[in-house]
Parts: sequence; C-alpha cells; structure tokens
Amino acid sequence: MDSCFEPVIWPEDQFSEEADSYRQCEICSQKSRVIWGEGNPQAPVLIILDNPGAREDKDGKEYVCGTRHTLQTALHQVDLAVDDIYLTYLLKCRPLRRYNKEEVRAFSKPFLIRQIEKIQPKLIVCLGDVVTQTMFNDKDACVKNLRGSWHEILGYPCMVSYHPLAVRRRPNLMPRFMEDWNMLAQKAYFRCD
Repeated sequence: MDSCFEPVIWPEDQFSEEADSYRQCEICSQKSRVIWGEGNPQAPVLIILDNPGAREDKDGKEYVCGTRHTLQTALHQVDLAVDDIYLTYLLKCRPLRRYNKEEVRAFSKPFLIRQIEKIQPKLIVCLGDVVTQTMFNDKDACVKNLRGSWHEILGYPCMVSYHPLAVRRRPNLMPRFMEDWNMLAQKAYFRCD
C-alpha cells in the first residue's frame, strides 16, 4: 500500500428535486441529510454502496469514514482517479434508527434506477450483498458467488465486489477485493481509450 496516499472528501452531488421527493422515505428524519452521490456525475464508472456512512464527527467536523477510506485506497492502488468515479447509494440517507429494510429498499430502488438512467455510466460496480441482491432482483445473490466476472444490469456492464466495510473487518478479503478493482481498472482503461 502507498503510505503517501491520503483519502479526501469528495464533492457531493445535489439533485434537489429528487432529494425533496426522497424525504418521504421512512429513514429520513430532521437530522438526516439526503446524499445523492459524490464524485464526478459524468464519470465513466458508477459505484453503488448501500447507504452513506458517517460524514461528521461529534463536533461537526467532516471526515472520510472507514468505508470511503478503504474504497479510495483501492481506487488509488489501481490508478483510477476521482474524475473517473461517481459514488452513489441505494439508500440516500444514513439510517439512524431501525427501519423496515424491505420497504425502504423498495422505496429507494426507483430513485437509484432513475439516477443511473440519467448518468448513463459506462460501467457499474455493486458493493456488498445488499446492493447486489437489490440490483440483481435476487434475494439469494451474494458477492462471493458473483465477483470476479462481468454481468449486466440495466443494459450496463456490471461487476460485484465486497463492501469496503466487510474488507476492513475481514482483512483476508483484501486480495480478492483488489483483484476486483484491478479487473475494473483494466475494463475502464479499455473502454475509455
């Protein structure tokens, strides 16, 4: 790993029209911020995580959470730049309490589908079982069985990998996680030339 690499806070993307409609979701509260996405909305690679992580410490100071730190480190290792990436979420708010997972995912998915249709990325990356099951419409889909090869969702080439938080908790997943990012980088470089 590159000891000089420092993760950064990516600029948030704002779609106020859609964000206002999303506020009807049960996970949105007065304390919740709708996070539509971050990075470059015109990027060729769209990455989907389950939900935004913590963004501020208890004093209100912004920081890069562990999930985004692990993700940015992997992207750096395979030479994908911030301009190449747009990061978005199935759930557009960070859940602060228990919620009905099936209902919230069903409410949230059409927002994500419209977002993908608007952005029209060249490649999609689904991170973690929750996103994979939702995007593949298969409750039994799992990263372990789908990673390492290309699939198609919504007409776009798609790869699947472990959620960065799972990699942080289980470092033995890191070699496979990096194999997946290398596979993405090779395809991204090929498609962008």
